[in-house]
Amino acid sequence: MIKSRRLKYTVAGLVLLMALKCQSQSLWDLANENKELLKISTLFTAQNVRDHLSTEEGINEAVEWCKKTGVTHVFLESFRGGYTVDRKTLEHTKSRFKKEGFEVSGCITTTRVGKISTGWGNVGCYTDRKTCENLQKIFEYAASIFDEIMIDDFLFTNCECDECQKARREKSWPDYRCPLMIRVGRERILKPAKAINSRVKIIIKYPQWYDNFHNRGYEVLRQTADYDRIWVGTETRDYEDKRWGGKVQYEAYYIMRWLGGIGGLKTGGGWFDPLGTTEDTYVEQARQTVLADAKEMLLFCYGALQRNTGPANVRKLRAEIPGLFELARLVRNKPIKGILAPKPPNSDAYDEQYVFDFVGMLGLPLVPAAEISTDAEAAFFSVHVLKEPGFSGKLKTMLDAEKPVLITDGLAKRLSNINTGDENLTVLEVNGNPRSLLKLNRRQLNPVRNKLLAPFGIRFDAPNKVALYLIGGSCLVVENFNDEPIDVSLEFSKPVKARETLVLPPEGNVEFSWSRRKLKFTEVTPRTLVAVEY
Repeated sequence: MIKSRRLKYTVAGLVLLMALKCQSQSLWDLANENKELLKISTLFTAQNVRDHLSTEEGINEAVEWCKKTGVTHVFLESFRGGYTVDRKTLEHTKSRFKKEGFEVSGCITTTRVGKISTGWGNVGCYTDRKTCENLQKIFEYAASIFDEIMIDDFLFTNCECDECQKARREKSWPDYRCPLMIRVGRERILKPAKAINSRVKIIIKYPQWYDNFHNRGYEVLRQTADYDRIWVGTETRDYEDKRWGGKVQYEAYYIMRWLGGIGGLKTGGGWFDPLGTTEDTYVEQARQTVLADAKEMLLFCYGALQRNTGPANVRKLRAEIPGLFELARLVRNKPIKGILAPKPPNSDAYDEQYVFDFVGMLGLPLVPAAEISTDAEAAFFSVHVLKEPGFSGKLKTMLDAEKPVLITDGLAKRLSNINTGDENLTVLEVNGNPRSLLKLNRRQLNPVRNKLLAPFGIRFDAPNKVALYLIGGSCLVVENFNDEPIDVSLEFSKPVKARETLVLPPEGNVEFSWSRRKLKFTEVTPRTLVAVEY
């Protein structure tokens, strides 16, 4: 047995080295050294540009804040909420940031573009011709200034006005809205913007609400093919927050990996904000974004981070940035192992919305995917897979191969000729309420985990709200999302030896011990991530 003290010293030494490096090197220098690995960016909304960047003093303050935060890439928004920033201000601010060594891109938020939707406030009715004409002018203007333009996640519609009702005829709303928004993107955004500036690259940023994409006109397969790049909303915020809550931290990881699989090399970064967050939940968004192999993380937005919880959140993040670079190095471009968890694009969730996020909180290392591969060693299937052609046959293939499969009770009820007594099949009782899964205890969870993890030679013992990630062939990450210390253990079918570790936050405490086949983490402090190479 190697004593826990030795590994604890290894962790302390690594954290100390990073801290000393930070003291002798500014975050700005460190960020520039590591920006090919992980880039940090921020957005100045159109109103931020007006209020904070219209004077030299304001620009100087913004430049200083960005450098202290490790930001090397800024997005300057030209339009939001019906307001357009004047050309002189945008061009001068762009020039100043470039002279200071920043990459500079543009951004547009498509709110109050024209006729307002009968549904969600401020988004547009794109059946309306005048709205589409206004949209085109907004993008032509931005393309005349910037070579790259991000579209914030309001490029959707949920309008049900008389004009929309007439235009959709007998189609469902998703079947009307998805082709509509594809046509709007091609004819009113991409074509006219590139006619103004042949170099311009347009980024579509998808929201975090992936189970409702198709209902509001986001069609991730065709839009990802159309646009030059994609970005991902990873803003999970605080689950308990009365206004912004209800999203668990694992959602940021799932959606970033899921869309990353669809986007491939087009996939850029993740975008999160301080709304409804504490310092802990704010930085957890950053960790999940990096764990999901995002190439960049965007801190929305400069103005919001100057008020309310923003300054405290940024202080916490700044302390973690050196460790986030180390985490990015551990995961970059490495395949993930675990339980296949497919969500076919445009699939309906019925009463299992965002069930993947909650299953990930149970300590099941998921492999998000857009389609089913029967080559997977283990799988989790929810009602979403009913969208997959030939699903029943694929399920049978996996069960016949004696692969462990977990399905929701909702899916089990919708499948005919399924043998729920198959020893390789486990039914997860969701009861139409994915949030209820957070109430399961470790005694209930361990048998499920051990069965699903058997193909990977691992047994995992932990409380609920402790996530497990299997990175590459020899790296694992455990993150404690609880507000109290926990004990965790992993048993391996083959001998292992921990070689290198990372703990976030830097002041987090973990007592380690391992034998040839067992690894223990004891007294893992609340809201702490532990990475181990073995």
